Amino acid sequence: MPKPKSQRLRDPVHNLIEFDNSQFESTLWQVVQTRPFQRLRRIRQLGFSEFVFPGATHTRFAHSIGVFHTARQLMRVIERYVASHDQQFKQQQAQFALAAALLHDVGHGMFSHAFESVGKEFKWPMAKHEDVSQQLIRDSEIGEILNKELGKGYSGNVADIIAQEIPIDLYGSLVSSQFDADRLDYMQRDRLMTGVQSSGVDPTWLLSNLEVAEVPTGSDETSTGTVETLVLGPKAAQTAESYVLALFHLYPNVYLHKATRGAEVVFQAMIRRIVKLTNDGNIDKTGLPINHPIIRFIAEPGNLSRATALDDTVFWGALPMLAESGDEDVRKLAHALSERRLTRCIDVRQHVESELPQKAGEKRDQRQARVKLTCDSVAAALREINIEKYGDSSRIMLDQYVRHPYKRFQDSKTPLNQILIRLGDGRSKDMADLSPIIGNAESFNLCRAYVFRDDVEASEIVWNIMRTKIEECNDA
Repeated sequence: MPKPKSQRLRDPVHNLIEFDNSQFESTLWQVVQTRPFQRLRRIRQLGFSEFVFPGATHTRFAHSIGVFHTARQLMRVIERYVASHDQQFKQQQAQFALAAALLHDVGHGMFSHAFESVGKEFKWPMAKHEDVSQQLIRDSEIGEILNKELGKGYSGNVADIIAQEIPIDLYGSLVSSQFDADRLDYMQRDRLMTGVQSSGVDPTWLLSNLEVAEVPTGSDETSTGTVETLVLGPKAAQTAESYVLALFHLYPNVYLHKATRGAEVVFQAMIRRIVKLTNDGNIDKTGLPINHPIIRFIAEPGNLSRATALDDTVFWGALPMLAESGDEDVRKLAHALSERRLTRCIDVRQHVESELPQKAGEKRDQRQARVKLTCDSVAAALREINIEKYGDSSRIMLDQYVRHPYKRFQDSKTPLNQILIRLGDGRSKDMADLSPIIGNAESFNLCRAYVFRDDVEASEIVWNIMRTKIEECNDA
């Protein structure tokens, strides 16, 4: 039997990405051709970001290929290291990790994290993309190909890597850590496709200064042993700092943009309303037929085939029907998305920060805690009045989110998840301990309310509650 041909893809970030004619990469190329993987062409990487950045139409498919390519580059660093230290390169473990890198996003639902957030509210088993990914790898045609071509039980080993919340070894850290193939790809890809000029990354310099080192697994006082992990040489310290800051800037500029998040809350409000109508026996009012993929998934949220039948195009295709819904809320929300008539954003946190006076002798962390407490109080009051006054209507929509720009060791509990820099004396130090900028970076705390632009009453309610809660905080 002739050897399979190598296959190449042209990518806007990495240029040519090749799958060679080895058994392993030829098998991964077969996996790329499967229905579950091809489905990723119909899920955009940045969801509704196209509403703000017209070029942000890239897909989970392109990103997944890019992550595989980047993981392979990182793996070569490990291979070179073990060869130079007369150690054994764990070829099979490396291949499990590379396959996991390719397949890490295969379970994403329509509009990815926006849909996943609603799924968490309803406790839908097949809305969490990591769980769907694992099941697809184990039980779909992806698993059949992996097990047939690479050995019985192969798919289970790949799925196990995706199941890890934190990496447990050097090879797995390439798939999921704070310096992994996923971040290295999406930071470059999202910056390119949105056109933002900040958040530049220098992957060439980072990779050329990447090493493997043996570091303690515990704190200095309570060392529990050592583990091999990726570290950056001293010449890459400033580049590593720029890498963390680049991701830090992508959040306010792209991922947390008020218009993008506004479109997401409209989408989420519509899904909630469709669920309510469906569960109340009013499917006819949704505008969707009973056999529509969205309705079928709501009826069986634990069914894998129902979950994978959903993608962005299914939702966009449903919008004309939703716009003709017999329910006023569904109609209004559908028109808001189809015609980009987005809601008005009232930035609760920004207003609280500007209006809450600084107390005498109050430290910054104390003030930030007071700001957060006030924002949480505003959000709770808005939820309560929205239910009491408007019932199931989507008059006031809330968006709260917290993101840590960099996790310290005490949070991740393993050096495999840290960005480590090798010092001149050979010791490795955490990026946050070397950089005061990274070490003192505060979390992103988002608290926003969204109302329709013509809804004066709802807008006034938000402003009145904010004023009341700020006064209460000042009087406390």
